[in-house]
Amino acid sequence: MNILAILARRLLHIAATVVLVALLIFVLMHFLPGDPVMMLLGDRASDEQIANMRHRLGFDRSVVEQFWEFLKMTASLQFGESVSMKVPVISLIVDRLPITLMLTSMAVVLAVLIAAPLAFIAALRQGGIADAIIRVISQVSLSMPVFYIGLILLITLAAGLRWFPVGGIGENFFQNLYYLFLPALTLALSLSAILLRNLREALIEVLQADYVSFATAKGLMRHTVLGRHVLRNAWISTITLLGLHVGSLVGGAVITETVFAIPGVGRLMIDSIFARDYAVVQGLTMILAVMVSIVFLAVDALQALLDPRVSA
Repeated sequence: MNILAILARRLLHIAATVVLVALLIFVLMHFLPGDPVMMLLGDRASDEQIANMRHRLGFDRSVVEQFWEFLKMTASLQFGESVSMKVPVISLIVDRLPITLMLTSMAVVLAVLIAAPLAFIAALRQGGIADAIIRVISQVSLSMPVFYIGLILLITLAAGLRWFPVGGIGENFFQNLYYLFLPALTLALSLSAILLRNLREALIEVLQADYVSFATAKGLMRHTVLGRHVLRNAWISTITLLGLHVGSLVGGAVITETVFAIPGVGRLMIDSIFARDYAVVQGLTMILAVMVSIVFLAVDALQALLDPRVSA
């Protein structure tokens, strides 16, 4: 199966996933306690006002009609209007999404920069003191929840040492790099521990492979063997693992944005859930589901490029 067939199959999976996510979110939103109409109008609203608002939001239609309308709006990226903010949902997402994308991208880069060299050291010093220390540190990082890591970094590096701002974002791209470094590091520490453990095991397995011994016996330089044969093959499983944890990274971004007061889609999601703003929650969930599916697609393509057996 070539890479184009793999991508075509994954696109079909993405389409099915989007429909299932839409159905799940639609059902869950309608099972949430509380009435958004009453929250908007208050207890003193008249029956006529309540009926007009239900008609305006489409709540007076059947469930099937509401779901079909939601699918059509999703396909056209028109998720309606936020009942709490009185603006189109898509405009809210467009304003907030770049911040979250920048935060998660920085977290992925930092996680790889942390995990890759430490995994190399641990694999090349297997059973040694350095290997033991790195494994203990990764285990401690895995044991701490994201919000706890964020609070520790916030108290020590931001509030205590004043090396970083305690929250918010900057006014331009380079200021955002500075403002988002600490939140990105919060996400990266947990992710890097997972990548480190997987990459270490993969490196140890590849280092013991026969083709690595053969390449060394041919007289190839050590850095050539490690870069061309060992690292390329070890990264295959780690890249797959990274793709699988993208969803968890987005979930961690929701908590991190709340802790650091970052105006991204994660904080918008939390505010919308408490406000019973169905349109915003549904729109955000659909956009995030599509984004995660696209990441899976990119991971499949990259895996096929690194491992010829996948596209054979």
